[in-house]
Amino acid sequence: MPTYEYKCNECSHGFEMFQSIKSDPVKECPSCGRSSVERIIGSGGAIIFKGSGFYQTDYRSEEYKSSAKKESEIAKPETKDKKQEKKTEKTHAEN
Repeated sequence: MPTYEYKCNECSHGFEMFQSIKSDPVKECPSCGRSSVERIIGSGGAIIFKGSGFYQTDYRSEEYKSSAKKESEIAKPETKDKKQEKKTEKTHAEN
């Protein structure tokens, strides 16, 4: 449910109301009691995702995914060679 911002045209009192989208706009000011309230456009219109499973990387482009895959494949053989070099260095150091 969104939070709507209201402003009274009579007393200039501003307030927010947490309401359902289907609810009718508030007409009466909680400060002065007059029926001169109007809904104003607020800044809180962002979508909020709560819970697990919402990650920035979930919606990456296919181009990005394919280039990332290529980079990881290129990097894998280098790491294997370095591991083998370290093993041979250890065996030479022990002898």
